[in-house]
Amino acid sequence: MANLANQDVAYITKQGTSISVNDNKLYLITKRMIDIIGASCGIIILSFLFIIIALLIKIEDPKGTVFFSQKRVGLNGKEFKMFKFRSMVFNAEEKLQELLKYNEVSGAMFKMKDDPRITKIGKFIRKTSIDELPQLFNVLKGDMSLVGPRPPLPREVVEYTDHDKQRLIVTPGCTGLWQVSGRNSLGFEEMVELDLQYIQDRSILFDIKIIIKTVLVLFGSKDAF
Repeated sequence: MANLANQDVAYITKQGTSISVNDNKLYLITKRMIDIIGASCGIIILSFLFIIIALLIKIEDPKGTVFFSQKRVGLNGKEFKMFKFRSMVFNAEEKLQELLKYNEVSGAMFKMKDDPRITKIGKFIRKTSIDELPQLFNVLKGDMSLVGPRPPLPREVVEYTDHDKQRLIVTPGCTGLWQVSGRNSLGFEEMVELDLQYIQDRSILFDIKIIIKTVLVLFGSKDAF
């Protein structure tokens, strides 16, 4: 899976049909420094919140783990485990197949607003995007950046066209242009175009603007499901 994705992304780039990418060394070094400092500060500042959420998750559904890890596809098609607070019942993956017919977004994604697998605390942490906070550890590891395209599931990438796979030519992020532009109210094709726009225009200033806008829309987002 990962090797195939790597070959596809490389092919697009070599043929000159891909979008232009800002791979300036100073930008990449500065971006990585911001990621490390930002993720470290976030983990320290939010550590008390981490403990509270962990306790609430275990109280409601003791059978499952506090954290949920899921295989995602990152830079150049490389697979990695992305962390989240668990917001669903412990056997959620087993119940997915019977719910696929209720998918509420177009393209290679699955979203269901009233997903019966989501727990009560899960609804809250999804609504506020608190479930995404453990991805700060992914940022420290280097699998993700604070800002970038969202990392897709392997089963989603199987359905990607060569155009869609251009999302994979940069490090994925915790937030991005798609998230602050409508998130789940937008379809798959719109998400891809916003991600490609970010990849072409990315800069430190653009990243900072997206981070600030993410903080402003984080709580009370109607699109977070």
